[in-house]
Amino acid sequence: MRHTLPLAPQFYVTAPQPCPYLEGRMERKLFTALQGDGAEQLNDALSKQGFRRSQNVLYRPSCAECSACLSARIAVDRFRPSKSQRRVRRRNAYLERRASAPWATEEQYALFRDYLDSRHATGGMADMDLFEFAAMIEETPVRSRLIEYTDLSASRDDPHGGLEAVCLTDVLDDGLSMVYSFFDPDLAAQSLGTYVILDHVDLARSMGLPYVYLGYWVPGSPKMGYKARFSGLEIYHKGRWQRLEEPERFEADTHPLSVPPIAEQVARISLPDTRPTRREE
Repeated sequence: MRHTLPLAPQFYVTAPQPCPYLEGRMERKLFTALQGDGAEQLNDALSKQGFRRSQNVLYRPSCAECSACLSARIAVDRFRPSKSQRRVRRRNAYLERRASAPWATEEQYALFRDYLDSRHATGGMADMDLFEFAAMIEETPVRSRLIEYTDLSASRDDPHGGLEAVCLTDVLDDGLSMVYSFFDPDLAAQSLGTYVILDHVDLARSMGLPYVYLGYWVPGSPKMGYKARFSGLEIYHKGRWQRLEEPERFEADTHPLSVPPIAEQVARISLPDTRPTRREE
């Protein structure tokens, strides 16, 4: 099925498949290609409307009978770390952050494989090989950075070379978008996933950016529910960003009539003006 807007990217819908977050439900995605000179503007504009990037594709859940997946972001100026989050910061203060162009390494892949085998052994990425991993990291048409967190005191025998966590991050015009992150599953006590988010909040604040985009918050999903523990959280719901003040009220928000038809969803998408500016004579 294809839907188009005048002078706009083409939007498509995936075939239904089992939902990876909520048992017994089917997922479907609305997506468009991310390419050409206007890729960054399109990524900026659609990220503000609940879309996420995966390589050169932008997608958003568009399930026929469920609206549980909600794009989430932290408003940096309203974020206040909890006591436990402050402890996580102190616990991981020994890590050195390194930001570089998105380039895959064998150490990253080894860490990625350990993470998947421990946390997502039956997920859609479970069979990803080194070349597919490199494509996930390196195939980006927008401004992306690979942020590594390393223990410089690690022994030379460390299979990850001291690498403990990694995050592929897009730099948007209004924030940092955490595209994908993974960490050493053997260091569960370090709460590395939480630490990477906390560090991105610090990074965004230092860059003068107002938001950190976290991906989707899915009430009722053990995998995705942790995002509600961060203060200053906003969700994209019913066409606008709003503060998440009562997470429990979204638990049953899955009625099929709450999902607009695909054509209506596409018609509501605001696209950036990427036409070249005429030079003054």
